[in-house]
Parts: sequence; structure tokens; C-alpha cells
Amino acid sequence: MNRDIWKKIGVSALRITAALAVIFGLPAICYRLWQPGEEKTFTGLRDNAIWIGHGWLGDDSWFERNKRNKDDFRSKEKISKLFKRLADNKISIVYPHLCPAQFNGRIAPYGSIQTERFLDLAEQYKIRVIPWVGGILYESARPGDKKWKKNFFASIKELFEKHPRIAGIQINIEPMPSGDREFLQLLEELRSVTGNKILSVAAYPPPTKWHQYPNVHWEWFYLHQVAARCDQMAVMMYDTAIPLEKFYTKLMIGWTRILAGASHQKELSLILGIPAYEDAGVGYHYPNAENIASALRGIAAADRQKDIDGIALYCEWEMTEEKWQTWQKFIK
Repeated sequence: MNRDIWKKIGVSALRITAALAVIFGLPAICYRLWQPGEEKTFTGLRDNAIWIGHGWLGDDSWFERNKRNKDDFRSKEKISKLFKRLADNKISIVYPHLCPAQFNGRIAPYGSIQTERFLDLAEQYKIRVIPWVGGILYESARPGDKKWKKNFFASIKELFEKHPRIAGIQINIEPMPSGDREFLQLLEELRSVTGNKILSVAAYPPPTKWHQYPNVHWEWFYLHQVAARCDQMAVMMYDTAIPLEKFYTKLMIGWTRILAGASHQKELSLILGIPAYEDAGVGYHYPNAENIASALRGIAAADRQKDIDGIALYCEWEMTEEKWQTWQKFIK
């Protein structure tokens, strides 16, 4: 009789084990079979871009404070090497870092001689230079402060007057809550400064259930309002807190379709920013999920290439040979 009991227990345990294997194994099998993206080549994108570091335009004090070697950025050889790499990879726009703004509102100091040297070579390689300015909301960037705005605008105007070959300016203020009226007013008033230069915005993507923070996602109506006030939107499509690659790819499909609809103005250049960095352990970015390949597969699967003007890499200082090879598989 004892044998029969143990036999029944054994059969029951086997059935439970089998049931658990089905319950827990089925999702894994489904995930493995699920292919939300596409290995599709992008052709004809005219505004591919990349965010680059502060040293390319920064003044002497930046190098002193950060103990950096000027020769890594200021020699013609290093600048030419950068631009040749970008031109060979179909990148025609650079966003050099000139953040954060100073407390009084003026943009970060830059080296005028270096800026002209940089522009000389950019012109040679047919690459447009659009410095990236702004800062942290309510700290180094205060769009509601009239005095701050006055100095901010004046310093941008001065940059254009000193270096007329600069193609435009990119505004990046973080975080920036959806619906913020002061930011919209800032863009409207900047028009008197930018004139025929490109007014670019480092924009936020739509909301997602994965990363529910309203100050780093823009609702559709706000995306549309920002798009109506600038010439170019480079949307930062990363930091989603998604730990699984295919779910990130799926989100990129949805975001691409939404953004294509929110930015339908003929005059607007829509650029989709993708992650090349590896901030592992921060909680809002998983490099195994968010990366160049998973992002581009999602954008490709959205089937909206005609609505996209370019892809932007964040960022140049995180790129490796392997990452450039991945980029080259998609961008022709």
C-alpha cells in the first residue's frame, strides 16, 4: 500500500512539474519565436546625425577643468578623422555639445579659433554643424526667466555672428514636462535670433507604460506644438527602462508611427535618435535591450521611411568598431 501511495505522489509531482514547465516555458518559447522588427536597409536619408562631445568646440577652461588633452580634439588630423568617419557612414549633421548654459543664461564658452578650424573641415566634408545648447531645467536652463532668456538669445546671436557657417542651434533642456508653455514661448522668441538658421529641438518621445515619467515624455498634442515651432526635431528614443530587446523594438515601431503623424509639416525635418551608449545599472537603460540594432529594426518595421529624414546616434564617444559595423548593416 505504501508503494501505491508513493507511486501516486510521484505521478502527481510529475504532472505538476510538467504543468509548471508549460506555464513558464510557453512564454519563453513565444518570446523566442516573436520577431517584431525587420532587418531592412535605410536608403536616401539626408539628415543622419550624431551628438558629439564638448571638446570639439570647447574653450581652454573646459580642458583645464576636465584635465583633457587639447590635441585629442584640436588637431586637423583628429578633426579630419572624425569627419571622414562620419561622411563614410552617411552622417551629414553633427551636434557638438555646448552645455550647460552659464547661470546668467549665456551658452557655454567655446574656442573661436577652434570653431573656425572645425567649420573649415566640416565644410570640406559637407557636414553641417548645429551646436547643442541648453541645460537642466530650473538650474542652468530657466526658460521662464526673462533675464536668463535675454542672455541666452544674445549669446546664440553672437555665436552666429562670429561663426556664420554654423548651420543652426539645437535646444536641449531636460527634464521638460509635456505641455510646458514656457518652452514653447522660448522657441517662438528664438525665431528672431535664428533667422534662416536651423532651429533644432532635442525632443522627447511619446509616453510609454514602461517608463511612466511625465517630465521626460511628450503627449501627441505637445509633440505637434513643438514641431510647429522648430525646423528639426531629433527625438531621444531611449532610456525606456525596458529590459528585453524585442519589447524595445516593438516600442520603436509604435513610436516611429506616432512621431511620423505628429510631425507631418512639410518644412520639418524629423530625426529619430537611437542609443549607442552603455549606461548599464542605471535602471532606465539596459544596453542589451536598447541598442543600435534593436532600435533600427523597430524603425524599419514601422514602414515610414518616407516620413523620416534621418537617424541620430547618441553618441560619438561611445561608438566602437563593432557598433559602426552594426550601423553600416542598416544605413546605405
